[in-house]
Amino acid sequence: MANIEKRTSKDGDTSYRVKIRLKGYPPQSATFERLTDAKKWAAATESAIREGRHFKTTEAKRHTLSEMVDRYLRNVLPTKKPNSQFGQERQLRWWKDQIGDFALADVTPALIIQYRDKLATEPSKPKKAGQEPRYRSPSTVVRYLAALSHAFTVAMKEWQWLDDNPMRKVSKPKEPRGRVRFLSDDERGRLLKACRESSNPDLYLAVVLALSTGARSMEIMALRWPQVDMGQRMITLYETKNGEIRALPLVGHAYEQMQARARVRRIDTDLVFPGRTARKPVDLRAAWEAALQKAGITDFRFHDLRHTCASYLAMNGATLAEIAEVLGHKTLQMVKRYAHLSHVHTSRVVESMNARIFG
Repeated sequence: MANIEKRTSKDGDTSYRVKIRLKGYPPQSATFERLTDAKKWAAATESAIREGRHFKTTEAKRHTLSEMVDRYLRNVLPTKKPNSQFGQERQLRWWKDQIGDFALADVTPALIIQYRDKLATEPSKPKKAGQEPRYRSPSTVVRYLAALSHAFTVAMKEWQWLDDNPMRKVSKPKEPRGRVRFLSDDERGRLLKACRESSNPDLYLAVVLALSTGARSMEIMALRWPQVDMGQRMITLYETKNGEIRALPLVGHAYEQMQARARVRRIDTDLVFPGRTARKPVDLRAAWEAALQKAGITDFRFHDLRHTCASYLAMNGATLAEIAEVLGHKTLQMVKRYAHLSHVHTSRVVESMNARIFG
């Protein structure tokens, strides 16, 4: 609330000192010769603060959102995990392209909300002939908002460019419950056949590894031979989403396929799936989409291979704790989506307990 204090100097001059204190915001103050000017300023400033348009420092007027993003990409992003850098860079560059010319003082919650809604309603990629447009999911929109929010936080706390983070007043889309889309036995057979027949020699092995280990797409694509221990039949992931080292057992068909790959590996790179330049992993998106179409499989993403692995584990009697360990989740919350698939195993456990206590 604004408090206006009348002051009279020794010479008899009158002035009006305005103080505004709103919970969660730094106090603001100004002095005016006329009471009407003091009241106008108090009303306008209170409104601006509540709407997220008021920033005390001149730095917010001096720097644009483009400058904030560029500095963040240059100084902050390289300190993050390699697996997350590419996605966050793409997300921040989207914000820069859309509202980069705005001064930080003019980046209001209303403006961010306008472009949040654009994120959710515009196609994520240009529509190709014969294809339906693809839109960003609520989960993806949340990640775009999170990337921008962290950049604002750094600009506020470390660079002193802002007094407040306008993202505090921007609501996030509600994310749907965890998706559980997994391959049926028939779909699995058709997909593996299409991948084996693909013109891309890397696709089949990548899909087999995803199905047999539950590894994420980026974990597989970034895989290097020093991480693969054929003697111990183990793959070690040092860069994971939760920051912890994870071991992936290499067994059965996956082990045989890795053995075959090891015999013909390229000598100019240690990547298991090198691209043309040998510095970056191969891009499997086109080959993957072609295999799905050939196999007649719809509503299925590469990440769903990870869900398929977890679902198969659940249906074969693995506990939620065991599934969490395989997938690399720190808590059981993320794997509860597979609980209904392990009902046969659960029934056996309950039956065994009842037989013991009731005879």
